[in-house]
Amino acid sequence: ASFASDIALLDQVGARPVVVHGGGPQIGDMLKKLKIESNFVDGLRVTDEATISVVEMVLAGAINKALVAAIAKSGGRAVGISGKDGGLIRARKLMARSKTAGSAIEEAIDLGFVGEPEHVDTVVLEALNSANLIPVVAPVGSDAEGETYNINADTAAGAIAAALGATRMLMLTDVAGVLDGEGGLIPELTVSEAESLIRDGTVSGGMIPKVETCINAVLGGAEAAVIMDGRAPHALLVELFTEHGMGTIIKAD
Repeated sequence: ASFASDIALLDQVGARPVVVHGGGPQIGDMLKKLKIESNFVDGLRVTDEATISVVEMVLAGAINKALVAAIAKSGGRAVGISGKDGGLIRARKLMARSKTAGSAIEEAIDLGFVGEPEHVDTVVLEALNSANLIPVVAPVGSDAEGETYNINADTAAGAIAAALGATRMLMLTDVAGVLDGEGGLIPELTVSEAESLIRDGTVSGGMIPKVETCINAVLGGAEAAVIMDGRAPHALLVELFTEHGMGTIIKAD
């Protein structure tokens, strides 16, 4: 509710927000209910035909419409779409690479219908924005053959932010931001500083793909990207409208 009211307010002051959401836990719950087993490789869900149907149903259906309804309740006018609508996200198949224990040989692993953005066409987003509507995007895309792919929400958001030349990509997560070796928050990084923190191991585990997504968004055309704690009350407004903001902002060198 707090997030939805922030989005409605940003729209009212002319900030033209675009929301891109995930839904891993909800997908997991639905797969359990339907007794469809989930396997993961490096945090990515192996997605067969039965799973991709559930993924699309949960992301583009239940979660997407719940967000649209929450924004409407806060006075905003939102429209829920997926990356398949208006050719927004053209996807390509993503292959995982994994090293077997005690070997330097990398093995390619087929994740099924898991994709990554190959091209983002912003026409549908610009049309919605120009009609004063807030796009709410489910990260599902299709390839040239019309095959449906599940795309990591952070990756989809980064690609969309880059294509739009967004002033900010705000990545709402469950940590304060990028932390230094002592566990303190790093408020600001350049792209090269962020890359260096990945190389020296300060940024590790699940934070690596998040930082890499921010780097790619900035290199691709976004002005800056922020990793921040979305659970904090009115996190978006604190970041955008206070002097020190919150989280870690990553900018070009």
